[in-house]
Amino acid sequence: MAKGKRTRAIEQTIDVTKTYTISDAVKLVKSNAKAKFDETIEIAVNLGVDPKYADQQVRSVVNLPAGTGKNIRVAVFAKDKKADEARTAGADIVGAEDLFEKVNGGFMDFDRVIATPDMMGLVGRLGKVLGPRGLMPNPKVGTVTPNIAQAVKDAKGGAVEFKVEKAGIVHAGVGKASFSDADIEKNVTAFLGALVKARPSGAKGTFVRKVTLSSTMGGGVVIDLAEAKG
Repeated sequence: MAKGKRTRAIEQTIDVTKTYTISDAVKLVKSNAKAKFDETIEIAVNLGVDPKYADQQVRSVVNLPAGTGKNIRVAVFAKDKKADEARTAGADIVGAEDLFEKVNGGFMDFDRVIATPDMMGLVGRLGKVLGPRGLMPNPKVGTVTPNIAQAVKDAKGGAVEFKVEKAGIVHAGVGKASFSDADIEKNVTAFLGALVKARPSGAKGTFVRKVTLSSTMGGGVVIDLAEAKG
């Protein structure tokens, strides 16, 4: 398939034979983000793990210091006082059995699901609905918690969950092209730091093998592994 004029122009700006510092990678990716919408800045990390083994799973959460640039819609399963706390903290949808019925019926107008521990017996029955979309609450990433207000604030403020895929790659959005260089750099650094901390016990040898930064419509820029502290 013939490449578009814009794609060819972007490729000419990226030296595929070299790696870049985070700072230079951010500048290059931002300079190529010229779509008519505010492109998402994305990071992809190839890891030295085989996710089919339980001791090589990678899943965690990171609070991006500059936020995500997205309006995250948060659904909370909670009752009584905890439900009130969730609403006060800014949750978009709060409920219990009533919310269960809505979601089970096909309602999916949210980006994150948080639940208090006592609600997991109910929420667990939505596994076939929420699981495939990566929305099932999990205590490992702070979405099953009694501290519901803080969880909602974190989700709204820049908390990003990440999980290794079958091919051993982790993808995440780390900001928008409209962000300042400094804010994207802070987010990238925070993400990589959290990823390294999430290294599983079964990982052998080099954990972080390749880090690529790109925008929604732009080409990938490879970051120097020394910057990833892997």
